[in-house]
Amino acid sequence: MPHRKIVDHLFRHQYGKMVAILSRIFGLTHLELIEDAIQDTFVKATLQWRNSMPDNPEAWLTQAAKNRVIDLLRRISVKHEHHQKVPHGTIALEISEFFLDHEVEDSQLRMILVAGHPVLSREEQIAFALKTISGFSMKEIAAALLLKEEAIKKRLARARKKMKDQQVKLAYPLPHEIEDRMAVVLQAIYLIFNEGFHSTKSGSLISKDMCGEALRLCKLLLTKERFRSGSLYALFALCCFHASRLETKIGTNNELVDLQYQDRARWYKPLIVLGNYAMQKSLEYTERSAYHHEAAIAAEHLKADCFKSTDWHRILELYQQLYELQPGDTILLSMASVHLQVGQLDRAKALLDQVEANHLSQRKYLLHGSYAEYYFRIGSIQPALSQIDQAIALSSNELEQAYLKKKRAQMVNA
Repeated sequence: MPHRKIVDHLFRHQYGKMVAILSRIFGLTHLELIEDAIQDTFVKATLQWRNSMPDNPEAWLTQAAKNRVIDLLRRISVKHEHHQKVPHGTIALEISEFFLDHEVEDSQLRMILVAGHPVLSREEQIAFALKTISGFSMKEIAAALLLKEEAIKKRLARARKKMKDQQVKLAYPLPHEIEDRMAVVLQAIYLIFNEGFHSTKSGSLISKDMCGEALRLCKLLLTKERFRSGSLYALFALCCFHASRLETKIGTNNELVDLQYQDRARWYKPLIVLGNYAMQKSLEYTERSAYHHEAAIAAEHLKADCFKSTDWHRILELYQQLYELQPGDTILLSMASVHLQVGQLDRAKALLDQVEANHLSQRKYLLHGSYAEYYFRIGSIQPALSQIDQAIALSSNELEQAYLKKKRAQMVNA
């Protein structure tokens, strides 16, 4: 694996851990300094590993993080004019304890839960979670939340300021606060997985690292009984079901393969089995969430032996239930796609007309792609081509652009 890819991979797996550990040591009031220090560590790794990779990159990063801790400790002590000399060996020994596996997990759980702290607004909580838990860039957060980068930058700045002003501690919430905190956490994990499953990056359609990170966070939370819920199990099931198809989304020539043409024999059965188990566990609780409905929809696709045998009517029913629970433009768009599949073109058009394009932000191209399919199916080629051209222009992903161009060629030659 090229060194750049190794750094990116480790960044996804290590960023959240490092932020959590350092925040536990220094406190959230120094969060911006901590994030800058971690970014510096990864920049250093990128440059240093260009010519010579360490035998154990993860261990290298851990040691580098420890060294940065000591540097930060000195800088913070100087800043606050605490000039008393602390023996270097004592500091190193105490810091090393924070890097033990069980302490790392504990720090991460604290950080995950603090992202939902009530001092932040719901919008700030989600942006803060995506940044601190998984190291999302401004662009990735903007794509995940269907917003502009400038808005995200302001939200994060407000969130850090509130954390600092209110002196929020990296502590577990009280029992009566857990449900509200977990709602934020689950939404953040959902968005992390979604960005991995539908990457908005230019040259990559999927990010296995992000999908893996979302699965890991679910599993981490499920280890603690007090955080388990029907929604958490349902979200884990949803991630397992989608992840089972991950390898078949990309063809041998690095092209997008849509659901219809994916090799179902290659869908990863152990994840489907794990997802089914999690789904059953989710039903042991009385609550029913959007994650239950989305997981049920994903399960319907996995049940079908082939694309033609998909139970679209059951899927539409589940989408309608989901829309009643959580109305949104992306659900309207999904429902329209189902109507297109079953040939109910007028119903599809009616739903597409209800979608507010601006609410889809960077995924607006999906609406134009659906309109193109509609016009093509009713035999209006020119409007279909016009719509698919807009979809191509609005898509930021090279693989999706190639897929749409292929569809356009098929429309022209039909």
